[in-house]
Amino acid sequence: MELNLDGAVVLVTGGVRGVGAGISRAFSRVGAVVVACGRREPDTPMDGVEFLSCDVRDPEQVGRLVASIVERHQRLDVVVNNAGGAPFALAATASPGFHRKVVELNLLAPLLVSQAANSVMQGQSTGGSIVMVGSVSGRRPSPGTAAYGAAKAGLDNLTASLAVEWAPKVRVNSLAVGMVRTELSHLHYGDDEGIAAVARTVPLGRLAEPEDVGACAVFLASPLASYVTGASLVVHGGGEVPAFLAAANANVVEEST
Repeated sequence: MELNLDGAVVLVTGGVRGVGAGISRAFSRVGAVVVACGRREPDTPMDGVEFLSCDVRDPEQVGRLVASIVERHQRLDVVVNNAGGAPFALAATASPGFHRKVVELNLLAPLLVSQAANSVMQGQSTGGSIVMVGSVSGRRPSPGTAAYGAAKAGLDNLTASLAVEWAPKVRVNSLAVGMVRTELSHLHYGDDEGIAAVARTVPLGRLAEPEDVGACAVFLASPLASYVTGASLVVHGGGEVPAFLAAANANVVEEST
C-alpha cells in the first residue's frame, strides 16, 4: 500500500515555515503539486513548492488565492489549513483585539479557506479533501494561550460539521498536534537542554518533527483514508506522562530514603 498523490493539487496554508514546511515537503515527496501560501515569502525557495502570498483572514485575498490555483492547475484536490498560532498572553490581561485576532486566524480563517475550496471541489468528479491542523491545546487546559485553545476546540467541531454538510464529495478531517520541534522551538522550550527536558515528558521520548505531522496529513488526504471523514487524528507521541505518576514516584523515593 502506497501513499501516492501523483499530480494532485494541494494547498498548504502557512506552508513555508515550521510545521507547514514539513507538510508541504511531505506532499511534494508523494508526487503532489504543492502550493503554499503565507503573508511572507519563504527565506529560501522550497524545491517542488510554489508560493502565493495571502492573508488567510481576508476573504478577498482567499478568493483570489483559490482562483489563481484553479487558473494555473485547473483543479484543487486537497487543502491543509495549517496557518495559525498565538503568542503567550494571560487571558486576564490580553486585550479584546488580541483575542479576536487569535480566533480569526485559528478558527475563522480555516472556515473561510475551506468554503472557497469546497466551492471548487464540489464541482470536481473526484471531489476533494480538507485537513485541519488542530492542537492538543483544544482538548486540555491551555493556560497562557486560552483563546488559541478555545479556537482549536472549535476547529474540531467545525471539522465534524463540515464533514456532514459537504459529504459525499468532500472529506474533512483534522489533526490534533502536540509539541513539534521547529526553528522556533527555543521560544517555547528554551535551549537544547530545555527542549530535551520537555521531550522526556513525552512517552515516545521526543518532540514531533514537522515531517511527522506532514505524513499524517498525507494519509488523511490520500485514497487510503477514503472512508475517513469527520475524524480527528491525534499526533502527540502518546501525550504527556500523567503528573500524578511523577508525584507518586517522588513520594515512594522520599519514603524509602
